[in-house]
Amino acid sequence: MSTDKKINLLKWKQEEDGFLNDNAMKAKLDKMGYRSVRYVFHQGTDFPDHTHPMTKMDTITTGRFSVTMYGQRVVMEPGDIIEVPKETVHSAEVVGSEPVVFFDSTK
Repeated sequence: MSTDKKINLLKWKQEEDGFLNDNAMKAKLDKMGYRSVRYVFHQGTDFPDHTHPMTKMDTITTGRFSVTMYGQRVVMEPGDIIEVPKETVHSAEVVGSEPVVFFDSTK
């Protein structure tokens, strides 16, 4: 599937955001106007194609998390934030054996 849309991936900037940890990430998301829920996903966790009725920001502080959207795949690293626009088909899965600490954030 061809599209001109691109995954909007933001990176943690230690010089601006400070040392990456769960509290710092939650504070950054709060400052951006998002309410967040923290989850831990383990090896084998897989979310097949789905959508959400609202725009979300998904971020991780540990592990690696693969996200596929717009026919593109990115592997999130700690500190990465991805915008998932409402009603956009996407899928995700844990990569590797390290647990993923994940913040599910909405306005």
